[in-house]
Amino acid sequence: MLTTGNQLRAARALADMDQGTLAKRAGVNINTISAMEKRGAQGLTSGLDKIRSVMSVLEAEGIEFLNHGSPGVRLRTTP
Repeated sequence: MLTTGNQLRAARALADMDQGTLAKRAGVNINTISAMEKRGAQGLTSGLDKIRSVMSVLEAEGIEFLNHGSPGVRLRTTP
């Protein structure tokens, strides 16, 4: 689950996607992505629908969200 701004920023970097592209594909305003990332290590406060939309786009790009003790991301490995 996407839980922090830093996790979002890292996921976006792994997906090689700018804020505008992510916002457009997720159906949210670019200011939403910017505000989410500005939360840094703090928990996201955006609505769950927006977080899920952003997650879906990044997951389609091969991003896995990790929460094993601390939030993280990685590229999905293909067999």
